Amino acid sequence: MQTNRRTFVKQLGALAATAAVVPAALATPPKLWFDISLAEWSLHKTIFNEKKLTNLDFPAVARKEFGIGIVEYVDQMFKDKARDTAYLNDLLTRCKDNDVKNHLIMVDTAGNLGEADAKKRMEAVEKHHQWVDCAKYLGCATIRVNARGAGTREEQAKQAADGLAKLSEYAAKQNINVIVENHGGNSSDGSWLASVMKMVNMPNCGTLPDLGNFCIEGIYANNTYTCKSEYDRYVGTQELMPFAKGVSAKTNGFDDAGNEAKMDYPRLFKIIKESGFRGIVGIEYEGAKLSEYDGIKATKKLLEKVGAV
Repeated sequence: MQTNRRTFVKQLGALAATAAVVPAALATPPKLWFDISLAEWSLHKTIFNEKKLTNLDFPAVARKEFGIGIVEYVDQMFKDKARDTAYLNDLLTRCKDNDVKNHLIMVDTAGNLGEADAKKRMEAVEKHHQWVDCAKYLGCATIRVNARGAGTREEQAKQAADGLAKLSEYAAKQNINVIVENHGGNSSDGSWLASVMKMVNMPNCGTLPDLGNFCIEGIYANNTYTCKSEYDRYVGTQELMPFAKGVSAKTNGFDDAGNEAKMDYPRLFKIIKESGFRGIVGIEYEGAKLSEYDGIKATKKLLEKVGAV
């Protein structure tokens, strides 16, 4: 049956109007050389301050609002549920219902693996066991830990290596990775953290380079954090990538072109790509100018630009 020009134009207009209202989350994503995940910390204000979401809501929000099918949890969001199988089963059901894959748990409530006191260090290792077990139950591949401690630079490195090795030995039995993020103090010194990785020298122990977290020393004043000493993020990223089992794409603000305002993302992702990394990059928006939802969307758009094949 032939279609005259006027009818064709009307049909074309209708299709364009329909396409305009399709949610961005449902649009076909561009092909990237890495996978994108969503770090739950990107929504910490919505969860903690506004109380508009819970940890159980997170998988559905990741999928429906942002079109992201891989998630990274924060233990603070469900810190009393690590061994609550009924709760974890509910979470797994929601993941399945939304076609979401669990990837990582960021652990901040179980202590520091670089404690100077050997007894306290071992207590921290043992407190992390439940999160290794939880990660296994949820189908995650990895837990992210903290390697803080006290003492000289060299002492802290030895302590951190000891704690990480002990935890990694436990985690290896369940095929779980233990990774350290540059998360302040010596850990934000790329050469220090790389040296700790070499000391541990275990296949399931690695790093989570956070592109925006190379502040070694800072101060809080009037609810504002000011960095006093910062490690070169480009050097640090290059030093940490050989051990990376993930990347944290931290963003705080954007310029008019949609680029991260204070970081050269193309340069950073050139370093990441040239390292041979082809894993998962997690969105972690921490800015204040945009809402958490808009900041996540802006970060995703930026990653799609720098990661386009």
